[in-house]
Amino acid sequence: MLTSAQRAQLKGLASKLDAVIFVGKNGITDNVVQETENSLRAHELIKGKVLENSEYTPREAVAELSERCKAEPVQTIGSKFVLYRENKDIPEEKRIALVKKR
Repeated sequence: MLTSAQRAQLKGLASKLDAVIFVGKNGITDNVVQETENSLRAHELIKGKVLENSEYTPREAVAELSERCKAEPVQTIGSKFVLYRENKDIPEEKRIALVKKR
């Protein structure tokens, strides 16, 4: 579970990112989940976008993807969302140092 300070830190980092995950008319398919997994493994923090022709709202998309990928939802704003998952399995590939929990 992210603290508010950690969430604020991640929001700041995410503001510079481009969307790499797109949820369209086919919804959240196994391919979308696999691409999300791959992106989280490579970057830890990713931005996604729900396209206009999708039946999902951004909140629904981030909720489902975070559950299926065991990631933390960071932010949903407009049609975009941000997910975070720490690389715990491969410590040398950890990319983001979160502020400490109190």
